[in-house]
Amino acid sequence: MINRIKWLVDLLNKASYAYYQESKEIMPNFEYDKLYDELLELEKQTGIVLADSPTQRVEYDVVSSLPKVQHKTRMLSLNKTKEVSDLVEWLGDQEGLISWKLDGLTIILTYENGELIQAVTRGNGDIGEVVTNNAKVFKNVPRKISYTGRLVVRGEAIIKYSDFEKINEKLSPEEQYKNPRNLCSGSVRQLKNEITAKRNVNFYVFGLIEAENIDFQDKKSNQYEWLKEQGFQVIEYYRVNQSNIGERVDYFRESIEKNDLPSDGLVLTFDRISYANSLGETAKFPRHSIAFKWSDEIKESKIIDIIWNTSRTGLVNPVAVFEPVEIEGTTVKQASLHNVSILEDLEIGIGDIVEVYKANMIIPQIAENLTRSNNYILPVSCNACGAELEIQKVYDTKVLYCTNPTCSAKILKSLVHYVSRDAANIEGLSEATLEKLIEKEIIKDVADIYKLADYKETITKMEGLGERSYDNLIKSIDKSKHIKLANFINSLGISNIGLSMAKNLCKQYKSDISKIMNATIEELIAINGFGEKIAEAIVVYFENDKNREKVYEILQYLDLEKEEEQGEHRLDGLNFVITGDVERFENRGELKDFIEKNGGRVTTSVTSKTSYLINNDVDSNSTKNKTAKKMGVKIINEDEFMEKIG
Repeated sequence: MINRIKWLVDLLNKASYAYYQESKEIMPNFEYDKLYDELLELEKQTGIVLADSPTQRVEYDVVSSLPKVQHKTRMLSLNKTKEVSDLVEWLGDQEGLISWKLDGLTIILTYENGELIQAVTRGNGDIGEVVTNNAKVFKNVPRKISYTGRLVVRGEAIIKYSDFEKINEKLSPEEQYKNPRNLCSGSVRQLKNEITAKRNVNFYVFGLIEAENIDFQDKKSNQYEWLKEQGFQVIEYYRVNQSNIGERVDYFRESIEKNDLPSDGLVLTFDRISYANSLGETAKFPRHSIAFKWSDEIKESKIIDIIWNTSRTGLVNPVAVFEPVEIEGTTVKQASLHNVSILEDLEIGIGDIVEVYKANMIIPQIAENLTRSNNYILPVSCNACGAELEIQKVYDTKVLYCTNPTCSAKILKSLVHYVSRDAANIEGLSEATLEKLIEKEIIKDVADIYKLADYKETITKMEGLGERSYDNLIKSIDKSKHIKLANFINSLGISNIGLSMAKNLCKQYKSDISKIMNATIEELIAINGFGEKIAEAIVVYFENDKNREKVYEILQYLDLEKEEEQGEHRLDGLNFVITGDVERFENRGELKDFIEKNGGRVTTSVTSKTSYLINNDVDSNSTKNKTAKKMGVKIINEDEFMEKIG
């Protein structure tokens, strides 16, 4: 019955979304009502009601703070290993259960009389925060269960990679979340549970703490199966012994790339409950389970400085500088700390010893601060212009902002964004060249780019530039005057508005810049994919008189091209990744535009959601090809792509 309930909830929610959000029907009203009544009857029969059931009227609440409570028993971290041989030795002649070690926020849920009455975070292991208000809107948590005794379960709140990517797509690069765990942590600890509900938080049970008068026949696996019957989502697990544990580790290792749930390893626990309980615990670890961590090359280094870079939006980002170390074959000496919240969480100080690794073997990251001196004092002034800095909160995260609207760093980054490929696409205006032109006071704002012909003599005498560079630059500027409105909107650097969002905006307003500049929040929210934050960012930007003047001044030099009508939607529902050189198109950007005009979507990395990887070298050993083959994603060349689209 529980599987039927889950199926009905999922189907009815999809039908409601299609009807109310997309103005289309995927089933007649008669069919919807029939299935709705069936769900209602099953909920009455079983006593199980899921949080996202359409039979529930969601009431959002706001709390003034998150109260703290003492856990009845300490929640210890698990001992860890990176060797399969250690797992074999640890398990001995016992049977065990091996499962994902999910990377989110550990939560304890308590039920009485079939009702969820409390949810508490792990916190520091001794004291946690009460997040009951938010747990009630987790996507898959049962609000009601058939069991009426006291039940306490432990699990992990997570945000899936697919949802994480959707949320980050709507944010500017400076505001994007570092990883699903950070986003989940902020989402679960909201004071407004309406925000939590929008983040699609899921909950996976990995432990049963208390269940009165239920005989599980001394098996943890029986606990898991019983919890599934109550409507809980239980972690993926398998029974293992000494002889097959290595095979199961290999299975999980091969499943990492297609797993939509963020994880940072595996957990091995004893299946026999009495044996596990008899082992007790050390001062630091329980003895009933052990964690298996995937091997990353991690090196220790010493923090020697924190530098701060001001972005075009005024966001000032911290970068940790440490003594150079060799990781994955290259020398690494700095890593972004992203924002103030992360810097504070790591308790960074100059001279601290940190563990450094490369995320996905590419991007340097600080994994842990071993000494945590927490002695670093935040800067009070911008290192680019000297103006006062202030701490603001952006989507649950503390960030540092420069308050000076004419900050030289802001202007430079804003100009770099304006001339970039997905914006005005002006070749020859690199960041270094723009910096020189700003120093010479030739460029003070965007409109000055279109006046560079007045400074030929000065520019041709500048270091690194000459007659030929100048001529090529002027040609590129002239070419950029013929620009699509979506690229122009993107070039303005409005918070949360990238090229994809700009295209949706232009489609809605039929490429009428005047209508876009005077749109209301209510109108914008009605656009598919636009939320309140995005709508507010557009309205606030164009309500600013200086921004409007800037737009009108730039428009004097431009010939706006209307967006071409969408194609025949031959690629609706298909996701593509493009890699390598292209032959039929001028560049990969042109192929991307072609796919989007025909209803498809282009992303940068191969995931389980990817329909096709386009690569003219189908047999290459590139990372994307290898990933596609592992995940069963078909690799096609341009000729095959053109055949598919007809």
